[in-house]
Amino acid sequence: MCLTHVAVKLKDFSSSRIYQSQFLVDTGATDSLAPAVELRKIGIKSIGKMSYELSNGVIVEYEFGLAEISFMNETTAGRVIFRPDDVEPILGVTALESVGIMIDLTNRTLKRLPAIPLK
Repeated sequence: MCLTHVAVKLKDFSSSRIYQSQFLVDTGATDSLAPAVELRKIGIKSIGKMSYELSNGVIVEYEFGLAEISFMNETTAGRVIFRPDDVEPILGVTALESVGIMIDLTNRTLKRLPAIPLK
């Protein structure tokens, strides 16, 4: 199976520091996630905790913060989960949909919608 990755920049709203990496696009993940050490390095602070269900069915609690999320010449804002430092960064479906980008499951590419649905 082919995986889709995209270059993503995360930024805290009050600083100019940026974390940039290739993120795995995961339409099964609601929120995005990145290594906690990298998020703290750029000034993103934890503002809460949320329970998440992992792909193996285990429910865990992780801290999350808010970040500016930029990819494919688009910018949005959203939750970013503080994950262990050895984890691969993931771009969740909320960030994708908020800028009108969907994954084409047939050829595993990202495509822009002609308009963001408001219906």
